[in-house]
Order: sequence, then C-alpha cells, then structure tokens
Amino acid sequence: MKLLSLSAGFLVAATLTSAHPGDDSLSPPLLAAASATPAGTILPSSQVTIRVEGNWRLIQANGLPDHVTGAFPNRNNPNRLTAQSYSFRVPAKPTAATQTTRLGMHPFGVAVNGVVFDPGAAEWWHGDRSSGWQYEPMAGAINLGVDASHGHVQPNGAYHYHAVPVALLDRLDHGRPQVVLLGWAADGFPIYGPWGPADPKQAAGALKKLVSSYRVKTGARPASADGPGERYDGTFVEDYEYMKGAGDLDECNGRTGVTPEFPDGTYYYVLTENFPFIPRLFRGTPDPSFFRSGPPGGGPRRGGPGGGGPPPGSGGGQPHPFPPF
Repeated sequence: MKLLSLSAGFLVAATLTSAHPGDDSLSPPLLAAASATPAGTILPSSQVTIRVEGNWRLIQANGLPDHVTGAFPNRNNPNRLTAQSYSFRVPAKPTAATQTTRLGMHPFGVAVNGVVFDPGAAEWWHGDRSSGWQYEPMAGAINLGVDASHGHVQPNGAYHYHAVPVALLDRLDHGRPQVVLLGWAADGFPIYGPWGPADPKQAAGALKKLVSSYRVKTGARPASADGPGERYDGTFVEDYEYMKGAGDLDECNGRTGVTPEFPDGTYYYVLTENFPFIPRLFRGTPDPSFFRSGPPGGGPRRGGPGGGGPPPGSGGGQPHPFPPF
C-alpha cells in the first residue's frame, strides 16, 4: 500500500502576487481577473490522504486548499469557503475506453491537495440551460469572483479550480519549468501542469509549455431567437472546436508519454493556459464517486456547477462519441 498524507494550515493574505514573477502567461487574456484579497484570516488546515489499495487509488480530503486564496465571499461570489468531506476512488491502473466520455456537471478530477478540478459553471445564455449555450467561466463574459489560482467557491462552500491552480503549481515547481503531477482524473489517469517534454518519449529532454488543439470557431453563431447569435468569440463553451494537430494534445487535452512518475510511459492529461484549461473529455471511464447526487442545478448560480449528476445529453458517465461541443 502506498500512502500520501498532507495537512497544512493556510492564510488568506492581504495581497496576492504573481506565482511566476516576470511571467504573465498564467493569466492570458481569456482568464478572468482575480479577486481582491482582504485582511488576513486564518482558515482550517488542508487535509488529504491518497493511498493505493488493490486495484484502486483512494482519495479522501476536506477540499480546503493549502495555499493563499482570494476573498470569499466577494461581490461576484457570495459563497463562504468551508470544509468538505470527499471520498473518491479511481483505478490505480486505468485503461482507455473505446470512446471518449464528455464531462458532465461534476468534477473532472482532484488535485494532490484535495481541491477538485471543476471547470464547468451553471451559467447559460439568459439563464436557460435548454438553450444549449453555456458560458465559459474563464472567458470573462461573466464575473464569478475567481481568485489568482483560478478558484472560487460553490454554494455548498466547496473551493474548486477552473484552470491552472497557480499557487499549487508554484509550490510544487518553485517557479521553474518542470513536469509537475497536479492530481488525478476521475478515470484514474494522472493530471499534469502545463509544462511537458518537447519529445513525449524523452523525459530528460527539453521542456515546452504544452498547447491544446482547441480553437475558437470562425464565423457567426447560428441566427436564432433561442440563441445568442453574433460571432464566435470564446464566450461560450460551444464557441470552441477541436482541430487535430493544431496543438500538442488530443481532444481530451492529453497525450501519451513518459513522466517522472511514469518512466515507462502513460496516458496523461494536461492543464493548459488556453481552452479547455481543464479537460472536458475523459479518455477512460470516470468513476461514479465523482458524480453529484440530487436534482440538476440551474443558472444563474454564482460559484460554479449546480448540484446534481451529469445533465441530460452530457454523457452521464457513459461513453459519447466526440465531438461533444
């Protein structure tokens, strides 16, 4: 049995500085501005335990970050950060499925500090989920009170990441380009930061910042009284399309290669600084422990996904052919 345990107190400080001085690449134009931070407040300790038992990797956490956060509640996020009680399991030796599975309104995975990666938001055009036009939280068209680590708080008090967790990454890479294991996806495959080997087969070779293969569509959205119309500009999730070979990664924002933790190679996901930021498709089969229970949430709800499992047509944890957007 392999065991990893982490417990650390953290402080909400008076100011937030760049995790990578002189490098503003972690805050590209598409990323929403960070929240202002109030006077210091001591919050409870982050607690997470990750262990392998048999065929499973078991992850228990209270969901509290081990780094400085923004101010919660704030003007655009009225929710107070509170401890959670997470108990996830993922395959210790994951395998690829025959088809990709679209991420529903539930976490994509969990970081090594016990905070979940949850890229979607319960925000739709005119607040109408049935419109089929979901706002992309990192596009900036709606202000969700996201902090400098691209995290904020759901109505249930759960802090979660919408993009690269800047403070966590900085703690692990010490501000230098490194291949960094940031967490585990719901299907068991590892999640890495934006830096990776230029040659995926050579872990000791030169590094590069990996780029997704998604791009904003050209032209205009379909003219309809039930849709936003106008030109595609990245405001909505549906504004993006996958273009094979346009970047370094596949439609799941991942690739196969060697890493420090997997010298013999593995499939792994990458958190990128351009859409999808956090993957929206699974290469394997997500474990139901990541699904939410209860009725689907509706918009607008500042703070992220509403409660409930995967929405109709989102995959529901079942394989769906690509493309889903």
